[in-house]
Amino acid sequence: MKDAQTIDEVIARLDEIIADCKKRQSRIGYFAALYRRMTVAVQTGIAQKQFEDGNRMEQLDVIFANRYLQAYAAYITNKPCTNAWCRAFDSAATTKLIVLQHLILGINTHINLDLGIAAAYTCPGDKIWALQKDFEKINDIIAATSQQVQDALAAIWFPLRFLRKISNKREEAVLNFSINAARKASWASATAMALIEGEARENYIAQMDKLVVEIAQRIIAPGFVMGFILKPVLLMESKSVSGLIDILDR
Repeated sequence: MKDAQTIDEVIARLDEIIADCKKRQSRIGYFAALYRRMTVAVQTGIAQKQFEDGNRMEQLDVIFANRYLQAYAAYITNKPCTNAWCRAFDSAATTKLIVLQHLILGINTHINLDLGIAAAYTCPGDKIWALQKDFEKINDIIAATSQQVQDALAAIWFPLRFLRKISNKREEAVLNFSINAARKASWASATAMALIEGEARENYIAQMDKLVVEIAQRIIAPGFVMGFILKPVLLMESKSVSGLIDILDR
């Protein structure tokens, strides 16, 4: 499959993935639907000139998206993909995670691993420093979109709203670790990878991939207390995967 060349092509590919996941009742479609929201938000931001360099931002967004599109295509055809995406996709087969956990798994991989790589390829060497403001802006969009989805889920499933009160917003701590902490880490990774090449860069990516898998495992198994708190949310969630994808894709 050829890489997407424009944001419009990225959105079209995401539509295909969402439709395929709905047909197969695959929970992989949860993050795909969220990612489509993010991509449309970035496209809108470019159109509204929210970025310093709209053309550069589209290039970054397309390289960023192709990391996900390539991983999905490889996974469903039983070909190798990064360990972090493989772990996130494998988790879609379980019925023991709430929707929010599936979303966080995707966010974790895409920000902690893919965003830094995409930025380094978009602006190699010293060019990376000119990207920082727009890099932070795209992170703002990702965080805002994710929060909107979390709010929508809380509005749909009462136990998730209750969870905010009884857990001192610990479910947000999990989400914030995947987004806010990852935002800082992804920029550090971007600058490091932009300034190294060849085998050194590949080794760095391999180490980041390993770290992201470790983070994913903590999202999947957040501990006994959090697992107990999440249980009523899981019990109350709809069992219709395609229906949940529709909610996320609205």
